[in-house]
Amino acid sequence: MTLIAETKNLTRRYGTSLAIDNINLEIPQSAIYGFIGPNGAGKTTTMRILTTLLLPTSGQAWVAGHSVTREPLAVRRMVGFMPDFFGVYDNMKSWEYLEFFAAAYGVPAARRSNLIGELLELVDLGHKRDAYVMDLSRGMKQRLSLARTMAHNPELLILDEPASGLDPRARVELRELLKELQALGKTIMISSHILTELAEVCTHIGIIENGHLLASGDVQTIMRSLQPHRIYEVHLLSDLAAAAALVVDMPGVLDVRVLSEAMPPMIQIDHEGDDQSVSAVLQRLISGGAVVTHFAGQVSDLEEVFMRVTAQHVQPQPAGAG
Repeated sequence: MTLIAETKNLTRRYGTSLAIDNINLEIPQSAIYGFIGPNGAGKTTTMRILTTLLLPTSGQAWVAGHSVTREPLAVRRMVGFMPDFFGVYDNMKSWEYLEFFAAAYGVPAARRSNLIGELLELVDLGHKRDAYVMDLSRGMKQRLSLARTMAHNPELLILDEPASGLDPRARVELRELLKELQALGKTIMISSHILTELAEVCTHIGIIENGHLLASGDVQTIMRSLQPHRIYEVHLLSDLAAAAALVVDMPGVLDVRVLSEAMPPMIQIDHEGDDQSVSAVLQRLISGGAVVTHFAGQVSDLEEVFMRVTAQHVQPQPAGAG
């Protein structure tokens, strides 16, 4: 696995306040890495260190093999950073905005005109080329900012709360754009405290709380580690009790519940085995004469994963706190 970003024992203090504490994260190349945590958890601090905008108190971080402390210029060539809020200039058109930043990134003048057109088309703002930035909607401004981060063709895009303040349609458009960028070979690190924003797009996640990285890895691995056993719902057109009796003593089956009052009627199988043993359960049902119309494991979402991971790390409020 090739890593585009990595940290080792990354720590940052603000005076006596500890913002992040010994964070070790790995972001694989071409991943969409969701950085999940409440406001104040340490997401922005970590991102600012990875973009060389902030020095760590201790520990190390690399982007594409370059140290953020020893090779900051090399890191900046590899990274496009989109903060949670970006400044704009009065009386500047969309193409002028991109022209300004392309020049700042050192893009040759002969290349800029075509580049600006390509970037505007990529973020679906070609029709707003001559529109003033201040007149764009919030969603359009976010897409323009994203285009700006790609002016120097970076390998890693670091997006801090990019969906903040967007309406539902703009959020969907942003998610589709992120998928398109991944298909173009970009690696994306995206932070959010709204889990539903990331659920449909991320390949990997990191969960941070109170400056501590509690979990990090690909989504499926984290899901499995938090669910040592799964519940399978089986819908049947045949006798429920007879079907339950077929599998109750099978290896990996912890419990079987008959839900005759459910709609549709079903049995639930609590199972801790691997995929092979799950397949054996289904085979036993069918070979035993059960008429199965649906067999599927319940799927956890990111909200459930977040709550499980952070359950032991929530700081209790003092009595009387609001």
